[in-house]
Amino acid sequence: MKKYIQILTLGGALALGSCSDLLDTEPRQSLTPETAFADVDGYQSLIYTVYGRARGFNNYGQQLMIAPEIMADNLKIIANTGRYIGQEANADRAHINLWRTDYWSGINEANIALAGIDEAEGDDAARNVVKGEAYFLRAMFYFDMSKVFGYEPGKEVNGWDKSVIIRTTPTLGFSDADFRTRATNREVYDLIESDLTAAIGLLPTATLGGSGVYRASKGSAEALLSRVYLYEGKYAEAASMATQAMATFGLGNDGSGLVDAANYVSSFATYPNPESLFEIEIRSNDWSTVDGVNNSMCSLSANVFASAQFIVTASDELLASYEEGDVRMDTWTETTRSGAAGTVYRSNKWLGTKGDFLENLPIMRAAELYLIRAEARYRTGDETGARADLSALRSKRGLAAVGSGVSGSSLFDLIMNERRVEFALEGHRWFDLKRNGMDITKAGSFETVPYSDYRILAPIPNDQIILNEGLENNPGYN
Repeated sequence: MKKYIQILTLGGALALGSCSDLLDTEPRQSLTPETAFADVDGYQSLIYTVYGRARGFNNYGQQLMIAPEIMADNLKIIANTGRYIGQEANADRAHINLWRTDYWSGINEANIALAGIDEAEGDDAARNVVKGEAYFLRAMFYFDMSKVFGYEPGKEVNGWDKSVIIRTTPTLGFSDADFRTRATNREVYDLIESDLTAAIGLLPTATLGGSGVYRASKGSAEALLSRVYLYEGKYAEAASMATQAMATFGLGNDGSGLVDAANYVSSFATYPNPESLFEIEIRSNDWSTVDGVNNSMCSLSANVFASAQFIVTASDELLASYEEGDVRMDTWTETTRSGAAGTVYRSNKWLGTKGDFLENLPIMRAAELYLIRAEARYRTGDETGARADLSALRSKRGLAAVGSGVSGSSLFDLIMNERRVEFALEGHRWFDLKRNGMDITKAGSFETVPYSDYRILAPIPNDQIILNEGLENNPGYN
């Protein structure tokens, strides 16, 4: 047991995560290294640390929500603070940098829990939850990295199938560190599938929009696996798993369980979001005094607080994508910004309604299951089913059902547009285009990025390439 304790400082291992029930655990100052991993509760504390890494501003707290939108055609910059300028122009090496210590540390911490928890004292039911959470979080982190640094299986350009390094055992110290080559995208996706399948069998269920969505659950693991299947082109499996997740959360084929149109905008100021399948909870003690104004989604995308940064707004192309009567258009409000010409739009999804820029971040929402299944059904030739799923969602967004005459490429375009307007400012747009092997359309005067362009993939940081001679960078960055 001691070898697991040695690799983490007490503060790092026991840093409070973002879950409210942590308030009921033993105070940090009363814990010692000898007791930290002596039982299941110690490993649970470690997993809470991994949850905390997900909310970091370089991860879901900001970068993974904004960068995929502005690297494509959903957002534009209205104030040059130096942030996302390169990403908006798709400049060389301006991408999404997830090859960071916090992501690799999160994976390592999940590996520590999986390697040691079976030896720890404690209740078996609690042990299973910790193991399920570790599998879920490791899968989520690997999936995020695989989307950024590699092509999806079957969508490789010039046969390039390299993804990220796979580590499934703990690195316990410098003596255990080794230099590995990148695994293939197929190998990484196989690991992600395996982890999520294991998580589904270990995790408890959670109520849609209930406090249980602040942690991984059986349904959120099913939802994430359905997303993974969609990305890798396993469309029959994606449709089946989306159906399974819908049943777990009590969602009806007619859209029952989704919020009504009248409550759609306000749902983003409700905690948890009533459509949340998995949500990152952020509390005031999770931030320093300046984090909110400098880094929050609220500060960067809205001007509801006087000290907000307010640097991004909806692109003209995104605004033109909303149909008349679509309540999702109301997630944007006309306003002005000093230095920006004409009317700009603030986001009403991220309004800091918990106070001082503070808000939760829904990472997976129920609407996605309908859209995953619609796209998967379309890809497998079930256009009737695809139209039914789109119509179920649209009925809750103030729009008419999809007519039977919408088929073929027109149906696919509608699915993509529904995803675009449903998830605006939630970090999907770049990846939706990329996983389909499509060129990246751009806002304003910026040129389209062809799918064959090297900038589709992110570069691995140069310091990592220098450190590890076996680590080959993505094409175009050598």
